[in-house]
Amino acid sequence: MELIHRPRRLRRTDALRRMCRETRMSPDSLIYPIFVDETLSGVRPIPSLPGQNHYGLDSVNQAVEECLAHGVTHCMLFGLPGAKDACGSSAWAEKGVIQQAVRAIKAAHPDFYVITDVCLCEYTDHGHCGILHGHEVDNDETLDVLAKVAVSHGLAGADMVAPSDMMDGHVAALRQALDGAGFRHIPIMAYSAKYASAFYGPFRAAAGSAPSFGDRRGYQMDPHNRKEALRECALDAEEGADILMVKPALSYLDVIRECADAFDQPMCAYSVSGEYAMIKAAAAAGLVDERRVMCESAVAVFRAGADMLITYFARELADAIRQGEIG
Repeated sequence: MELIHRPRRLRRTDALRRMCRETRMSPDSLIYPIFVDETLSGVRPIPSLPGQNHYGLDSVNQAVEECLAHGVTHCMLFGLPGAKDACGSSAWAEKGVIQQAVRAIKAAHPDFYVITDVCLCEYTDHGHCGILHGHEVDNDETLDVLAKVAVSHGLAGADMVAPSDMMDGHVAALRQALDGAGFRHIPIMAYSAKYASAFYGPFRAAAGSAPSFGDRRGYQMDPHNRKEALRECALDAEEGADILMVKPALSYLDVIRECADAFDQPMCAYSVSGEYAMIKAAAAAGLVDERRVMCESAVAVFRAGADMLITYFARELADAIRQGEIG
């Protein structure tokens, strides 16, 4: 048969397939979540996230060094405080767990890029992401507190802040506070389209951040909505967000694609704890090849339009990229 077009020509060898890849990935585009427990000495495995650990302030640099050994140079810090109260006051304390962790990392590894999660759910005794009036989160009062948290992270030496609270106007509040404190150089990575997802369960167990009553559907997004994500991204962009984010990743690839096409800001995706745990569980049951599914899932997120990915598989993905399996 005389065929002019033979797409299989470009699939014949590994070298040719790699040369013709449309989606490119780099270890520089991977961000590793690190959990720091103020009450812990050393390292403790996280039962809900096989292969992940809680680190004490005395061992947080072990997590950093493990990242660097794999070529991962960016992290997202999450804190587990020693004490909680109604307003989450330890979230902005000078000697809070995140503030101490940032200082420890920067003292040992000044070039390692530290992004800090800005929220209150891990620090409040009720587990909600803001200041409560009765059973309702007060949006505007919460903004004042989040601004203090962001500035405290800047004072500690954080390279970037990432508000995950989903309060209206949070990017503008943080930008004004950071600029006023002399931190005009600190970028904001906004959790712009953060859905009220069932995929967060293992994280909430790891971070001790499950709400003590109700849920977060009053401020996180309805999974049915696509246009709302575009609106949220537009608002964050107008308020000065430097990077936009969609969370979770794998169930929201359509949202990542639309937001990446619509906005000029870099697009981040967060491959959340439930996505990670499902791959781990399926692999442990012998149902899938863990490494191949890990790689294929990450490629899908970048192919959808993400420029960077927060993932518990960051270290393994960096190895796969260096070895030419993906990227």
